[in-house]
Amino acid sequence: MSSFNTLRRRVLRDSSSEPSRAPSPTPTFRDRNGEPVTLVTASKLKKLSSHRSSRRQWLLFGLGGLFGIIVAAFFAQQHDVINLEGLMDMNLDSLLDAIPAGIVNDAKDITRHERETVNYDSFTVGLHLQSQGVKARHPVIMIPGVISTGLESWGTEEVSRQYFRKRLWGSWSMMRALVLDKASWKRHIMLDKLTGLDPPGIKLRAAQGFDAADFFITGYWIWSKILENLATLGYDPSNAFTAAYDWRLSCEKLELRDHYFTRLKAHIETGVKTSGEKVVLVSHSMGSQVLFYFFHWVEAEGHGNGGPNWVDTFVDSWINISGSMLGALKGLPAVLSGEMKDTAQLNAFAVYGLEKFLAKHERVEIFRAMPGASSMLPMGGNAVWGNKTWAPDDSSNQTVSYGTFINFKESNSTQSPANLTVEESHAYLMKNSDTWYRDQVQSTYSYGVAHSKDEVEKNGQNPRKWMNPLETRLPLAPHMKIYCFYGVGKPTERSYWYREDRDPMSKLNVTIDTSITYGQIDRGVIMGEGDGTVPLMSNGYMCAKGWRIHRYNPAGVTVKVYEMPHEPDRFSPRGGPNTGDHVDILGRASLNDLILRVAGGKGTQIEENYVSNIREYSEKVKVYDDT
Repeated sequence: MSSFNTLRRRVLRDSSSEPSRAPSPTPTFRDRNGEPVTLVTASKLKKLSSHRSSRRQWLLFGLGGLFGIIVAAFFAQQHDVINLEGLMDMNLDSLLDAIPAGIVNDAKDITRHERETVNYDSFTVGLHLQSQGVKARHPVIMIPGVISTGLESWGTEEVSRQYFRKRLWGSWSMMRALVLDKASWKRHIMLDKLTGLDPPGIKLRAAQGFDAADFFITGYWIWSKILENLATLGYDPSNAFTAAYDWRLSCEKLELRDHYFTRLKAHIETGVKTSGEKVVLVSHSMGSQVLFYFFHWVEAEGHGNGGPNWVDTFVDSWINISGSMLGALKGLPAVLSGEMKDTAQLNAFAVYGLEKFLAKHERVEIFRAMPGASSMLPMGGNAVWGNKTWAPDDSSNQTVSYGTFINFKESNSTQSPANLTVEESHAYLMKNSDTWYRDQVQSTYSYGVAHSKDEVEKNGQNPRKWMNPLETRLPLAPHMKIYCFYGVGKPTERSYWYREDRDPMSKLNVTIDTSITYGQIDRGVIMGEGDGTVPLMSNGYMCAKGWRIHRYNPAGVTVKVYEMPHEPDRFSPRGGPNTGDHVDILGRASLNDLILRVAGGKGTQIEENYVSNIREYSEKVKVYDDT
């Protein structure tokens, strides 16, 4: 891998040591969102755009060719075309010297622009609030989302010794293990299919501390921007903590194996005791579902034993960032056929390479052997996601309703029945799954709706219901505040077209029908509203409407919604400081500002901000208040 590091240094050496830039003291113009803009003449802009476009095309062509060579090597077996170990030892200095100097310089230019765009600079938001007198007040505990926490090996059996304390999820060690020893990597990353715990002789654990989730792999930040800005207000390990967890496990097994909720409770109580202030909990994506489960666990007798007043005593605010409260629709095709938009819309060569390297049935097996991921299957059934003729988020210009979640062009066999709603898709998945997966899901999760107060109260005694906000209530914490911050305006998977999988080599029954492209359908995938990963209905319904229904929020917890439009920087691979993407939003300037205000005790200054039609859609959802 040193050769690849050499390549990175050669391409990026001029910009890698460049310090973060301080805000310019000269006057600046600002757009309607308050963001600074630089004025240039029309002629200069036209010339610059033409020049950048031409150079960018050559850059992408040149680097794409280089990347293609490397990918081809990764996908080839050692006796096919290229010896992978030989590639690892390749002298990339000579390869880099063969790339035209203009392409190398353009790579530096784009990387430098990305650094300036994303860094903005990294500490500006915190320094600005610091100048306004905002400082650290509440202890902050962060609960990461699905897959963003690194997993490292602690096994000492012979099969695991080479990986001891190396991350097999969330590092370049993962990539190397996946490429060079796929079978061993799969054996480590998958949980036991019957117990949902460690397989015999294997021991993977969540990395701990801030390092667990600040970067996924080197250079790909997740929580680091938030940590940088928190630090400017005076936060450090004494008053901030990352509650990382093994996202592969169900919540029940998280407590059984790792005592995760017991330790989370202790961290919260310690934070209050040492600071004299209630804590602020910051969760992202699946982390919001895990935290919602914790609210039930900590109150329940025989579990956390905190009693009904515990949350109100210890928690000031819950910041719910891009919370997949009602699941993510793309989770269902992932466990049904190992597919989603990212795989369905690859070109033919890429599909061949992916299938050769990690076939669909292998991806299905991996996804199903991570019970925690199945918490992301959609909740609320037809009441939230629609029936065969209607969905609450249908628009007037649609030709086909979102309500039919899985569609079949030919419905003439048991494998391709009539078009299916979300509820029917759940049943179809269970019917076409192995017994071990079906038993795990049905004994661990519930995806329905409780339509009465009595049902909700009864469900509070059933841990299988604790992750579903449409079947259980918020804690009895009238002084707690909930802030729902999420991105909108990025096309997000909403429904699919499938067909029977007639490939004699396939071990699956159905596959996304990539031959269908017309109107809203792009290679078998129909896009709707959301943040690119989680649909708008999942991010926003509970915040905009569900928790304003009395049986789901009997204590009257205050809930504020702040939607952020997806306005990416076209030259930034991560979208820049105004992105609304599900993960990249963690680096968004305005989100960091909101988080710091809540942590600094200034959350009451935040006014609600709606950009989407979530309130209109929510009124159409067939979940009603008690009469």
